[in-house]
Amino acid sequence: MRIGIDCRTILNPGYGEAAGVGHYTFFLISNLLKIDKENEYVLFFDSLLSKDAAEEMIADAKNVKIEFFPFHQYKHYLPFAFSHLLTAGAIEKEKLDVFHSPAYTLPLAYRGKSIVTVHDLAIYKNPKWFPGKFLTGQSFSTKTLVPKSLKKAKKIIAVSKNTKKDITEIFKINPEKVEVIYEGVEFRNLPKKSESACGIDSEVCFEDLKIKYGLKDDYVLFLGTIEPRKNIAALVRAFCDVVCKNKNLEKKYQLVLAGARGWKYKDVFKEIEACQKKLGTDGEIKYIGYVPGREKFTLIKGATCFVFPSFYEGFGLSVLEALSLGVPTITSNKSSLSEIAGQAAMLVDPEKASEISEALEKILTDKNLREELGKGGINQAGKFSWKKCAEETLDVYKKVVTVA
Repeated sequence: MRIGIDCRTILNPGYGEAAGVGHYTFFLISNLLKIDKENEYVLFFDSLLSKDAAEEMIADAKNVKIEFFPFHQYKHYLPFAFSHLLTAGAIEKEKLDVFHSPAYTLPLAYRGKSIVTVHDLAIYKNPKWFPGKFLTGQSFSTKTLVPKSLKKAKKIIAVSKNTKKDITEIFKINPEKVEVIYEGVEFRNLPKKSESACGIDSEVCFEDLKIKYGLKDDYVLFLGTIEPRKNIAALVRAFCDVVCKNKNLEKKYQLVLAGARGWKYKDVFKEIEACQKKLGTDGEIKYIGYVPGREKFTLIKGATCFVFPSFYEGFGLSVLEALSLGVPTITSNKSSLSEIAGQAAMLVDPEKASEISEALEKILTDKNLREELGKGGINQAGKFSWKKCAEETLDVYKKVVTVA
């Protein structure tokens, strides 16, 4: 087979993308090239990535051709339809057996066999989670481009059963057309924070992070974009409720919020300010901003508890990463999060701050429960691998090519 994959979401192949579609695309391709030496791959990039970076990503793989869309720098000056025609033409020139778009949409003019991956349909589930300007800019994509792409594709890959359910219900797609293939997780054998040795190139040690961010030895962690959909205000209220009732917990624990500021982030900081007034000097809620990839896993590993009470996620990578590191986790019983976490996390209704409080109190006061959840999390995360994701995706390629 001659397989084409749209790689334009990959911007940082030297380190792998931190999250999102680029993360998925990078690890899918890396593992496809490891397991498949027989088929030919054509990887399509644009001028946002250098040729050297693209070649470094494929390493010594012999069955790969790299192509760049030469007109990307002129994209904003081209009529929309013309841009799609040029993209389709560049792909068709390669005479592919199948073309895979990992990012929801296909070039509308492309006539070959195609596959599209769908990750997250939050914008369809609740537009109120997104700013008006974003919705206006995405209007054509959400109303026309995505629906037409899903109809055109021979197969659709959904990253969870919940996402498959949303695809079939929102777009009236035949369930048989949609294949569920889970994303994977990188297992990292990080030392406990008490054993962490500084000076390791690949990972930052806990002591360095503790100094950099002003961390306590014990903290509750949220990691993600600071925006309404993540339900962070409810987490702040829950933490405040728990530590205000127990002065020992107030002195010991810190709530750490990590992630870039998103839409309506100010509402979260108002909640933090209100809680901080109740806590006084002993308790603390600390926002540390965006955390670089090489710090992220040490930060998660060092947490007493990871809490991710999001209203909706298409997959829930950060929850899976926390589980893989053996960190006791609280997450939502909504969307795909309960599907990914299984019985290895404490599941709560994100609409009820009281449930978040109860779960948090149980974890912070019960060492045996923390140990049980930690072991269960590692076992659960073991069910998800990028190799398995690549193998199952390759099977979908074969299905599409063999069907007339």
